[in-house]
Amino acid sequence: MAREPIPTHAFSLVLVKQGRRFLLVHEKKHGGWYLPAGRVEPGETFQHAALRETKEEAGIDVVLEGVLKIEQRPGPAFLRLRVFFLARPADDAPPKNVADEHTLEAGWFSLDEAKGLQLRGDEVEQLLSSVLDGTTAVAPLSILGLE
Repeated sequence: MAREPIPTHAFSLVLVKQGRRFLLVHEKKHGGWYLPAGRVEPGETFQHAALRETKEEAGIDVVLEGVLKIEQRPGPAFLRLRVFFLARPADDAPPKNVADEHTLEAGWFSLDEAKGLQLRGDEVEQLLSSVLDGTTAVAPLSILGLE
């Protein structure tokens, strides 16, 4: 007898780095500042979701450079997967500064400036710091192959 499938929720999160500054978005739904992030839609890869979410939430195009980490959280009735990407801006376009249905605004911040913001969770500061000091390894994008 076949088992019932486990609902799986997949998310892409993008750490966009330009020099020693990072792109953060002021979230409308959850409040606070966070990385561009969102759900992977049906038929979409983690990479495509990362590009789409960054454009929707921050208003800029990015080039994905690698994978920072993959997290899983098994629950009693579901599984949550999160893939964190490292990216750089594709051009010099400024981030959006007008609120819409996705976010209130976006901006570039140094680690010290980010520490002064109302961040959505401690993971943001920890991730920015570990990328700056080089303690987070960057895996190639090919680690996320298609089946």
